[in-house]
This record gives sequence, structure tokens and C-alpha cells, in this order.
Amino acid sequence: MRIVLADLAGKSGFVSKDTVAGGYGSRLRPFSKVTRIYSSLKRRFHDVPSVHLAYLAAIADRAGHEVTYTRGTPVDGDVAIVLSSLVDFKQETAWADVMRARGTRVGFIGLAASKMPELFEPHADFLVDGEPEAAMMQLVAGDTFSGRVASPALPDLDALPFPRWDLLNERRFRLDVPGAGRPAGGGFSVLASRGCPEFCTYCPHRILAGYRTRSVENIADELAYLCESNPRPYVIFRDPLFSEDRERSLAIADAIERRGLDLRFECETRLDRLDPDLLNRLHAAGMRAMSFGVESVSADTLKKVGRRPIPQEQQRLVVNHCRSLGIVTAGFFVLGFPHDTWDSIAATIEYAVDLGSTVAQFKLLTPYPATPLWKQIGPKVYEKNWEEFDGFTPTFHHPSLSGDELRYLLDAAYNRFYLRPSYLANYCRISQAGLRDMIARLDVRVAGIHTRREVAQMARSVTC
Repeated sequence: MRIVLADLAGKSGFVSKDTVAGGYGSRLRPFSKVTRIYSSLKRRFHDVPSVHLAYLAAIADRAGHEVTYTRGTPVDGDVAIVLSSLVDFKQETAWADVMRARGTRVGFIGLAASKMPELFEPHADFLVDGEPEAAMMQLVAGDTFSGRVASPALPDLDALPFPRWDLLNERRFRLDVPGAGRPAGGGFSVLASRGCPEFCTYCPHRILAGYRTRSVENIADELAYLCESNPRPYVIFRDPLFSEDRERSLAIADAIERRGLDLRFECETRLDRLDPDLLNRLHAAGMRAMSFGVESVSADTLKKVGRRPIPQEQQRLVVNHCRSLGIVTAGFFVLGFPHDTWDSIAATIEYAVDLGSTVAQFKLLTPYPATPLWKQIGPKVYEKNWEEFDGFTPTFHHPSLSGDELRYLLDAAYNRFYLRPSYLANYCRISQAGLRDMIARLDVRVAGIHTRREVAQMARSVTC
């Protein structure tokens, strides 16, 4: 059987799918000069192939089937498996219609197809509900699917074959960029765990399947496999909470060093799951970048959406220690929580600047289907186009801020963070006291320019 695996490239803005927003995906359509540059850089550094399709490629190849991969060109095959998303479902379903007209049976996998099946059913022969590996094992064994196919989460993740990146044409040129952490051209995604043990009401990472981990040795075996087939690979751990278990994180670092694996890696985690000693060990094993959620500076706001606040002293300790080691840090911030006001969002923007992570990503709160947040504020959602649930578009009636105000504050967040002399100084790791004093004075002048522009446009400033 010839199996086509399709991860369709987005055509409007920068589209991320696979594990982004739990699988619903994200689309950044630039709305300013800053976000045009930001989007362009994300396209060069963050456009990585789907780890879920790489797993399915391995399962199909192990069973003796032919695997073909495409980012959009229709190709002949017996069955096509399409990675679904919310932000790009119209292109995905249109592509499926073309493939079905050619005589290929088409199925959809992913969070969007699992939780929003009505968007895909008219365009598919079958939909996989759940993590796709169990269903794929049935398909390659000879089952013919129709309609919705239950695919229970596998309890033993060690039993899965390693993702086959070679079958996804993953032979791209990578270029190290000083200070960037991740090379241009991306890297290899690794799932050391599935799901998330936290209870944030707005997060889709925890709604498809429960939290499970792989053994340290199995993870190390996959890293060794990557090192054998790729010179000094860059690994992107896609777990939402990589360092949940401190001892397990140390064991992974020990395994990398014990086996002499020449690699670099990045991870996403919570800052209260890190300390200087652990960071030192992870850095020695190859960690070069780290992303983390701050979301809001207000502890009360976070508690109301089920997120455990992290003391600011701990956040600063970790970010500063990463800077001393040369580890690139990316802070994530969410604007527009139900209890947010103009002033509380301004305070979050000010804190993002003051915290001083290498880069920052700001998004608007999005009530994703099937999350607890959706159940709370679903009646306030006015957006009817599901592709607009992209993380950057207002979608519901906020209690105190209009859609225009939320868009403006999002724009101001990117301007305030990236258009300041200290951002470039932090990126270049300038630490000389005299230079830092001069840069601080320049920051004050630039902040004044931002304030005057904001007052001219909105009759008030985003005070930072």
C-alpha cells in the first residue's frame, strides 16, 4: 500500500501546526513592521516537519508499506493521512477533496479533527479520534477505516518506533546564527512525554490524552539514533513541561554525556521547575535554548485560569542564570484574560521588558474548543471563522476591552519589547557597566517616543 502523509504548508502568514496550541495550530499574519520581521524569522527558524507524521512514517515503513510525504502537491497513493489544524482547515479539506477525486482514500489526524470533526467529515473517508499511532497500526495491518475511528493513547510510549525523518524528506540545510540558539532551518522534534500534568483552563495541550513519559534510556536511544544519521543534530523537545521531574531531567543529561552524544537541544518548561544547578547540568549536556510561559504578571489573574503563579524572584533567577550560560530564553505572554484591563496588560508588557528574556512572544487569549475555558466563555465568542482562532485575533467579547484595544495592545507589546536599545544589547550580551548605563538612558528616550505615538493614536499610553 502506498501511504501519503500530508503536512500542508500555510499560504497566508506564518502557520505552525503539529504540537503548536496542542495541535490546533497558530497563524501569524503580520500587522506591523515589527511583526513582519518577527514572522519572517519564525518562518526561517520554526518551520519544522511534523513529529506525529514522522511517527506514522516509521509505523508504515516497519509494516512494509511505501511512504510518500508532501507539503501540498497532490500525489498518487492508496491512502492519504492529513495533519489537521484549526487555523488552516479550509486548505486541508480542499486538498482532501482533490485527493479523493483522484481515487485516494483520505483520513485526518490531529487535535482539530478529534475535537472539531464536523469541519472535516464532509471531506474525509475517516477521521482519527485521539493520538494517531494506535489507529495507524490497525491501518497498516489491513483495516479499512470509515467514519470516526477511535485511537486510544498508547500507555507504553517506549514501544513506538523512532520517528523516520528521512521518509519526510528531512534533509534541509541548517545554519548556526550567533545568539539565536536554534539554527536557521530548524531541527528534529522529540517527544519525551505526551500531554501535560498542569491544569491551565485555556491550554489545549491537556485535552487529547493524559500525561505519560518515556523512559530515559528510550529517549537516549532516540537521541543516539539522530546522532548516527545526522551530524551534530539540533533537538527540539516539544514537551510542554520538559523538566517536570527534576531527577528525570538530570538522568537525561547524564545519559547524553555518558553516551558521548554530540548534539544541542532546546526545551519548553516552567521556570519553577528549574534551578541553577539543574541548568548547569542541562547546559553541559547541550541545552542552548529554553522557552517558558509567564502569561501574565498578575498572580490573581493566573489563579483564575488554573495556572500556578511563579514568584518573580524565581523567574528572574532562572532567566539571569540562563543569560550567564549563553542559553537563549523565550518568554510567552498572553494578553486579554477575562479579568485583564488596559492597566494590567500594560503591567505585563512592562514586566516582559524588565524580565529581559532573549525573545518574547505575545498572543491574545483564545478560547479553544474543548478546553475548560471554552465552557466558561463560549457564549461570549463572536468569531464564526474558526481559522481566526490563531492566537493573534480577538474572538470573544471581553468584559472591559474592545477588539481594537486588544489588537492595539498586542501591537504595542511587540513594539515596546523589540524596539528598544536594551533588546539589542541583551541579545548581544553587552554587560559593560558604562555601556549599560548609556543604553538605559537611550531606553528612556525611546520609551518616550512610544508614549507620544500611543497617545496620538489611542489618547493614552501603554506605560512601561
